[in-house]
Amino acid sequence: MENLGSILNNYIQKKETILSMTLSNPRDREKIQKIKIRPMLKREELFYQAESFVGTRVFHKNMKPDELADFVTDAMEHDFKQLEAKTEEHSLIALVSKKGRLTVKEKAAALPENTVRDFSHNRARKYILEQDKPVPFLVELGVQTREGKIIASKYDKFRQINRYLEFVRDILPSLGYEEGKTLNIIDFGCGKSYLTFALYYYLKVMNRYDVCITGLDLKKDVIENCSALADKLGYHGLKFLVGDIGAYEGAQEVDMVVTLHACDTATDYALAKAVSWNSKVILSVPCCQHELNRQIKCRELEPVLKYGIIKERMAALLTDAIRANLLESQGYETQLLEFIDMEHTPKNLLIRAVKSGKMRYGNQTRQLRELEELLNVSPTLESLLPDAASKDNCGRMETEYEENDY
Repeated sequence: MENLGSILNNYIQKKETILSMTLSNPRDREKIQKIKIRPMLKREELFYQAESFVGTRVFHKNMKPDELADFVTDAMEHDFKQLEAKTEEHSLIALVSKKGRLTVKEKAAALPENTVRDFSHNRARKYILEQDKPVPFLVELGVQTREGKIIASKYDKFRQINRYLEFVRDILPSLGYEEGKTLNIIDFGCGKSYLTFALYYYLKVMNRYDVCITGLDLKKDVIENCSALADKLGYHGLKFLVGDIGAYEGAQEVDMVVTLHACDTATDYALAKAVSWNSKVILSVPCCQHELNRQIKCRELEPVLKYGIIKERMAALLTDAIRANLLESQGYETQLLEFIDMEHTPKNLLIRAVKSGKMRYGNQTRQLRELEELLNVSPTLESLLPDAASKDNCGRMETEYEENDY
């Protein structure tokens, strides 16, 4: 690592600012996944900030330039196998082989003359819906003033809306939109519909897609308010209906299904509907999950399950993991992603499923059955999906939504 340290120290001594650095390819993903380093100015003095990603948490460390080389070489020696860096005059790549041998490649790479450098400590994040630019639905829903300023008490909601749109942006290619085609989208449990309006605005106004979005919820007064607002804004491709997830029959094929905070097995009915409609994309944020918590019994895990709060959290995580596996068995590439920061709510997992057409049976299905047998659980979603014909279909259930304002 001496060669790498010497190169970095040479940059520092020549006052050649390191503009960005990423340490990746971790030796142990359970310990740390990645470190990003950037320069910043504090009271006109140059520092480097290391942003370390550990599980779902992020830690920050500020250091003086002469501390940087030791920090980086130590991290590469113990935690990472790859480094990429850019300076004002060079680009640098460092790789550690399986045998522990370090290879460093450096080349000249001067920045364009008009490059703007921002070393400020608190750089404003670039959101999909820009700050200080009024958006009609955000103004009407009380997130922004008419001048576009974010209302302080609604800033978390503004961040959440933008985070949601980032997930939507990622799946746009999977929707396969073509000129002259209308995308059919169903939003189950839309609540006050901050995110439903955001989805319409992003697809129709910002991207000019032809869309038909239907928001569905059990609460009549909420639906009436949302319908009135859609009419006021002139969002003609956005409609709201009173309806139950399990009983809704208003569509034959749907391009995208969204279900946010549908309670307990209501999420399962929404996911099953999406599969039956051959939906290209599913975005689901599950809510309270009681079914497996009531069912789970496992002698081997009894020392853990005897603590109620641990059992509840384990049951929720297992529920979503099983749902993800079941969606994969139906031909979806499925991810479990963090939706919003942990400090805001523990219910922060988003299931993102994109239709791939590759059905997964065999070993994965056997493993899932073995897990269910070990835990003595029988998930509702499995009984609702096509390959669960051998199990009894529990029929239409009364479903409910958590009180929410999504």
